[in-house]
Amino acid sequence: MPPEPTITLVRSEQLTAKAPYAYAAVAGDLVFTAGACPLDADGRTVAVGDVAGQARQVMANLETALQAAGARLTDVVKTTVYVASTRQSDLGTAWDVVHAAFGDHEAPSTLLGVTVLGYDDQLVEVEAVAIRPAAPAGDEGSA
Repeated sequence: MPPEPTITLVRSEQLTAKAPYAYAAVAGDLVFTAGACPLDADGRTVAVGDVAGQARQVMANLETALQAAGARLTDVVKTTVYVASTRQSDLGTAWDVVHAAFGDHEAPSTLLGVTVLGYDDQLVEVEAVAIRPAAPAGDEGSA
């Protein structure tokens, strides 16, 4: 009988403790992130009214969540980008920031305009699926 899958829920002391959920879950080599939000360490929405400013905070928070789970942006295999707007230009603004953060690592992504997001004044959210890199030989205990 195969072993039960192990799921590790990951939080980061660098991200706000006010979120009522883990920032990532690790299942085997896969990392699933919660939607990274434009929150500061105190749980306040930053850059109110500024799509690009919020997208920059979102990407910084996504990098932090991935790092806490043992992955990096270059390990991402798929993202979903949510922008609370009906204007395509706002979606393009958010995408430009997200794309710049990933650089040459152009993982598949879905970009959506939505009616509303979960936090007050929130305009941008990005969730990701990543695969953790294999540990170097003789380093099986780190993650």
